[in-house]
Amino acid sequence: MAETTDKTAKRDRGLIAMDEQECKGCGLCIEACPPHVIGMSDKFNHYGYRTAFYKGAGCTGCGVCFMVCPEPGAITVYVLDNASAGRQQSTASTPAAASAA
Repeated sequence: MAETTDKTAKRDRGLIAMDEQECKGCGLCIEACPPHVIGMSDKFNHYGYRTAFYKGAGCTGCGVCFMVCPEPGAITVYVLDNASAGRQQSTASTPAAASAA
């Protein structure tokens, strides 16, 4: 019989937090995302824009979405370390924060 756990399944290396009140729905992050884990919501924010959202799994933590986003603060990328990849604890970093260090 097959095992119930897949040992070849990859853990997420990153996590994206989207601020729907800052997003203007331009879609640049959706087009730029290499693993295609960002989609466009059907909901509208207080500006009347449809906003981008993280699909919930598959983020590599590359930060491309952060780099192409024209709205400061709309996207935050968290890079998960190996020890905490399956837990909520993560090391918060964005490309801007990494270059400042």
